[in-house]
Amino acid sequence: MTKFNSFIVLAEMRTGSNFLEANLNALEGVTCHGEAFNPAFIGYPKFDSLLGMTQEERDADPAALVAKIGADDGLCGFRFFHNHDPRALAICMDDPLCAKIILTRNQVDSYVSWKSARETGQWKLTNATNAKSVKITFDAEEFEEQIGRIQAFQIEVQRSLQTSGQTAFHIHYDDLRDVEILNGLAAFLGIEARLDALDKKLKKQNPEPLWQRVANYDDMQLALGQMDRFDLSRTPNLEPRRGAVVPTYVAADGARLLFMPLRSGPDWAVRRWLADIEAVRPRDLRRKFTQKTLRDWQNDHTGHRSFTVLRHPVARAHAAFCDCILGDGPDSFPGIRANLRRIHKLPIPEDAADLTDLTSYDNTQHRAAFLGFLQFLRQNLSGQTAIRVDPAWASQLAILQGIAAVSLPDMIFREDRLADELGCLAAQVGIEMPPAIGDTEHPHTNRLRAVYDPIIEEAARAAYARDYAAFGFGNWA
Repeated sequence: MTKFNSFIVLAEMRTGSNFLEANLNALEGVTCHGEAFNPAFIGYPKFDSLLGMTQEERDADPAALVAKIGADDGLCGFRFFHNHDPRALAICMDDPLCAKIILTRNQVDSYVSWKSARETGQWKLTNATNAKSVKITFDAEEFEEQIGRIQAFQIEVQRSLQTSGQTAFHIHYDDLRDVEILNGLAAFLGIEARLDALDKKLKKQNPEPLWQRVANYDDMQLALGQMDRFDLSRTPNLEPRRGAVVPTYVAADGARLLFMPLRSGPDWAVRRWLADIEAVRPRDLRRKFTQKTLRDWQNDHTGHRSFTVLRHPVARAHAAFCDCILGDGPDSFPGIRANLRRIHKLPIPEDAADLTDLTSYDNTQHRAAFLGFLQFLRQNLSGQTAIRVDPAWASQLAILQGIAAVSLPDMIFREDRLADELGCLAAQVGIEMPPAIGDTEHPHTNRLRAVYDPIIEEAARAAYARDYAAFGFGNWA
């Protein structure tokens, strides 16, 4: 009889979780059901169901699928990543009979492997002659944001284990080729089966050293040196809590001003204002901070002032909807758009909508779609969906609490009074005649004006009740 009735492999993309799963499945009586709670599919890509449950049924009742996995023949489990359904994670973490396996890998190796797979489209390799190779470009801001999300998840897992008195089996990517360690995992799970040899169907991708796989290797080394990180992949070492929003901060060096944006707010208008003060282009402002470089900047700019800007929840949700769901720009999420159409039945176009064309996408369609999005947000922000809470639509209160964990803003401004408030801010740092802020509205605010009504307002209040209460927002119009 095993010590556990199920297991969960807590891992991330490109950590070797497919290889670990293959070897777990090679153990008699053990079954790993893939990514059972991936919001984009159930178990594996192109699967319609798992253990008799469809994706729609799983999203409506994740506890039912967790129970089915636990009740399946033998010892069964699944792989879980930080952006999978958090409801399933909570159930498993609370269950001492669910074994926890924590798989980690050096974060730089994972990031480079992830970018390579994304660019080549090759996520698994079973025949080395079919291997695809490409040199990737290291993006420090993207890397910082990615590991910030992953480390926040690792800290959550670690705390849950500590407060419940549970232990996990920790295994590193480099350990996966050691059959004795994998047999140690089998012993931890309490099963009698052992591996005689490793499963060899999956082949290691991109075995070359990093300097051969990264086009801007020198830039990567410089960026990593500024991040002040040690042993990036080891969850037990309790790596420093790092706010994922720090790389988005923008500074005007001469004016000693630091802007802490809230996603889907009037970011670009504020950046232009800071750039006008400095007489530079917005892209030339200091940005892409790490916690270390942020502390250095604060120490080097005595008398600095930091600020952020609130936007009304209706206007902010509409901006996020246009940019992330309806649009096809760099901030868009086509995968989430497809999920919202298929799973949540939002009446939104299959492809990106042209918000400037009323004939192909009119205001009646837009109102129904935006109202559906607000109703989805109420569920999403309450932890009732399988889709992540993205910073683009997370509550402003929650984002500010995250910012405060690193450095409190001196001032919290409001978009509708921004011109006056920025004038007061400029005076504090000795700027007597600051430039005008200009138009702060989102480019498609006219569309919002055309569809806004009390029902839209009520839906926004239901989704963002904490923001309305914390910041005293009235009706948008």
